[in-house]
Amino acid sequence: MRILVAEDEPRIAAAVARGLRREGMAVDVAPDGAVALYKARVNPYDVVVLDRDLPEVHGDDVCRTLSAEQPRTKVLMLTAARSTDELVQGLSLGADDYLTKPFRFAELVARLRALGRRTGDARPPVLEAGDVVLDPAKRTASRGGVELDLTLKEFAVLQALLEADGAVVTPEELLERAWDEQLDPLSNTVRMTVMTLRRKLGDPPLIQTVRGSGYRV
Repeated sequence: MRILVAEDEPRIAAAVARGLRREGMAVDVAPDGAVALYKARVNPYDVVVLDRDLPEVHGDDVCRTLSAEQPRTKVLMLTAARSTDELVQGLSLGADDYLTKPFRFAELVARLRALGRRTGDARPPVLEAGDVVLDPAKRTASRGGVELDLTLKEFAVLQALLEADGAVVTPEELLERAWDEQLDPLSNTVRMTVMTLRRKLGDPPLIQTVRGSGYRV
């Protein structure tokens, strides 16, 4: 999953981003509403974690704009408000979910994963190809019943390939799905990650290279 955290408090933004990356998510951060809109327009985020009280462009306006321009991107709104009226108002702006501050990080992760399952086409809870089984919720992967010891990026790449259900996934698409904007798009990180993933998956080979296009399983 690729996440945008729009939060103007640097310590909160950094802590949330750090925690989500440990959960295997690709995370970008926006310090205000204007930057959040810019990044959301140039990157394909699954979910935007949106603080309601943002400077420059208010979170309500960001939410309203994203709902109109990018309905496939889900919005989880963060707010200190606890009244029912304010929660209803936020959802009426186009937010897909709502979380009040302070919140438990585990709940944030659970809500993000639930929203991620609602983006685009419905995805099965467990992904399979031959004797390879990947469970995104439990973050486990196995082949022939033997658990695979994958890095976060290897897991994300394998998940993206399995979700494609036989379609070719380009290196650019893998970059968008598994890495954040800090990665140099000209690096060979994708190729190296696929190479180590292939080695861990073993024989017979699961990942095919489609010359000039990308990869598929």
